[in-house]
Amino acid sequence: MTNRNQIATKLDQLEQDIKSLEIAYEQYFMGIEKREPQRERQRISLQLRRLVTHYIPQVDLRFRLQSISSRFHSYAGHWDRILRLIDEGRYERHTSRIERTRGASASPQAKPAQDPIEDLYEKLADAHRTCGLKVPLKEQVAKLLARQKEVIREKFGGRAVDFHVVTENGKPKIKVRAKS
Repeated sequence: MTNRNQIATKLDQLEQDIKSLEIAYEQYFMGIEKREPQRERQRISLQLRRLVTHYIPQVDLRFRLQSISSRFHSYAGHWDRILRLIDEGRYERHTSRIERTRGASASPQAKPAQDPIEDLYEKLADAHRTCGLKVPLKEQVAKLLARQKEVIREKFGGRAVDFHVVTENGKPKIKVRAKS
């Protein structure tokens, strides 16, 4: 295996395999795939070990192999950490990416335009459910926003504002930001 083209081809294939394994793990962590891609990871790990044990006379190819190896081991450490968090029940799947993707692919006619307060209330209710807290009534949220209207106007002047729901210290909150 001293032919430069053979080694370069194997390194190219290894990089592609690592990229596809990275995608497979991300899909597993988001809940799209039901099983961890262990076989692929073991296969790539074995290929990597075989390549590392061979002497490669070309310095540039050795450097490339070392960088691929370190990248794979970095990913492996990241994946192991997330798997440990999942086993401990402390990992929160980032399904918001999936929801954004599904929402972006839907046609604009499929979803009728919502009232901004209605949309804000739904986000706040979801955040309360996620934190295990009692969901406030929609009327309570509307009254709160009505009471804060003057304070918001004084703080931001005549600029348009956006409302965002954030969770701080395990409690959902409504944050106001000026539109850019």
